[in-house]
Amino acid sequence: MTHFPSPLHNNKRNVLPFPDGIKVWHDCPDAKIDICFVHGITGNRDTTWTAPGRAIAWPPDFLPAKLPEARLLTFGYDAYIVQKTVASSNRLVDHAANLLNDLTNERSSPDASRRRIIFVAHSLGGLVCKEAILQSRNNPEVHLRRVFDSVIGIAFMGTPHKGSWMADWSKIPASALGLVKSVNKSLLEILETDDQLLESIQSRFWSMVRELRENKLSLPVTLEGYAAISIHANHSNMVKFGSEEETGFKRLLGDLTRWDKHARPVLNDQQNVS
Repeated sequence: MTHFPSPLHNNKRNVLPFPDGIKVWHDCPDAKIDICFVHGITGNRDTTWTAPGRAIAWPPDFLPAKLPEARLLTFGYDAYIVQKTVASSNRLVDHAANLLNDLTNERSSPDASRRRIIFVAHSLGGLVCKEAILQSRNNPEVHLRRVFDSVIGIAFMGTPHKGSWMADWSKIPASALGLVKSVNKSLLEILETDDQLLESIQSRFWSMVRELRENKLSLPVTLEGYAAISIHANHSNMVKFGSEEETGFKRLLGDLTRWDKHARPVLNDQQNVS
């Protein structure tokens, strides 16, 4: 069972203003893919991916030499359930909409809009990515549909596809949490095993994946716990690589490298549609 730090203990810390939106970790003028990292519950777009004792996150430190044609992005959103300030009232669907819009804006130039996209998602970030892709797929705005058209792979790391391992959070009494902060009940609720939103996202996402595979338009998906990636670390540290020699990093890099080799630009007829 995954053990999480006590939320009440965490609230004794001073919390800085939350960094949200897209941040470019590493730019590449000749990039052919964008790799976007999305953090999870109580995470941060930089510190989630930073190992103890290191000054910077590992993706911009380790990946440019391994994937020279990749631009590296990280997305931030308020995923704190509890802290000293007022909780974000955003629901998961709102975070997903922000990811979709912010990523689309970051890729607004003709060259950028044709790049393929890979998501690397931790914990709740995997649900945000799933919902963002679903929102993009049937979006009436053509420029927002380009994200779905561009995705070639998703690596889920510790994502609650069924929610049960996150039950400890949902069982914390709201009254206890309320002593230090108003509670983002929407985020708490999606962590429960039987939550309808989680089931809906799961069902719609995998229906989409099956349909794409049947139509030979495969969307490669790596599920920690389901497929190739299995990392021996606790929930928080599983995405904090301190060395390129760590087995977890090598396994993830293997997937990223394979997807990168098969990346092709989005079709030209999609490039000039507005």
